[in-house]
Amino acid sequence: MQFSKLGNTDISVSKICLGTMTWGEQNSEAEAHLQMDMAVSKGINFFDTAEMYPVPPRAETQGKTEEYIGSWLKKTGKRKDIILASKVIGKSDNFDYIRPGFKPILDRKNIEYALNNSLRRLETDYIDLYQIHWPERTANFFGQLGYIHNKNETPTALSETLDILTGFVKQGKIRYIGLSNETPWGVMDAIRSSEKYSQPKIVSIQNPYSLLNRSYEIGLAEISIRENCGLLAYSPLAFGMLTGKYLNGAKPPEGRITKFGRFQRYNNVRSHQATAEYCAIAKKYSLSPAQMSLAYINSRPFVTSNIIGATNLNQLEENINSIDIKLTAEIINEIEVIHHNNPNPAP
Repeated sequence: MQFSKLGNTDISVSKICLGTMTWGEQNSEAEAHLQMDMAVSKGINFFDTAEMYPVPPRAETQGKTEEYIGSWLKKTGKRKDIILASKVIGKSDNFDYIRPGFKPILDRKNIEYALNNSLRRLETDYIDLYQIHWPERTANFFGQLGYIHNKNETPTALSETLDILTGFVKQGKIRYIGLSNETPWGVMDAIRSSEKYSQPKIVSIQNPYSLLNRSYEIGLAEISIRENCGLLAYSPLAFGMLTGKYLNGAKPPEGRITKFGRFQRYNNVRSHQATAEYCAIAKKYSLSPAQMSLAYINSRPFVTSNIIGATNLNQLEENINSIDIKLTAEIINEIEVIHHNNPNPAP
């Protein structure tokens, strides 16, 4: 396993991070425990979760993912061996069940409620990396490229949210702060806030990044490098699209895109065209399409960790072993040609 420093901290996190959003929906508690066992045995020390998981989010399953991690930590006694990341949701009209009696926004009442419940479910008294899952303000994330300004909204200022989180850092409930689904403006606003108000600087940005969505490179990659707040890349296989299992109109019954109609972000004509071309490169060089796709992400200088997920142990092992794949300059050049001709088909 390879390791990277988490921002400006002294923490080293595994280049492969174990993503957990299927646990409680597609995976049972026993299966989740087996995945954590395998991940640790292969050198992974970084787990990522969220209060709203599993995905797709439902009131009936909300919080189960954190509960499964908590029961594993209690059973194994490995809390000190794991860098544990979780997230608090941003503003939403669809998650009233997460905040009984009040609307989810990023104010003190919400964050305190969310954090304390995550700590309870995770059976720990601290979270290493606590992330804002998405901004409270209107912005272009979750597949939206264009920005439409809403002059009538009055979101909680990011500086105020960061001040609240700073308080929990001082209490020892959080060690470090990260952002997720953020824009270049949002990241720089957070950095300005930390400098102006002596708040802890953000250490990471968790955004989507894959061969089908390299929009992160346009504005955020430079910030990651210059400001030392690297990318935690999520959806690196584009919900399984880049494994090639959906080629030629295939609809594997256990595939997320097949099972859940809401996940069509990566399922469009240009995505299928690009995927077929990427898979052809993998075949040419006798590589697994999944491992080639993950190895590309692992090689990017602005990436701190690559968040992989799986629904079975065979998938998990294949994804983790991508860390051993080194792409030649020739392979990377062929990947770049496809990207140039069909950029970001699935932002």
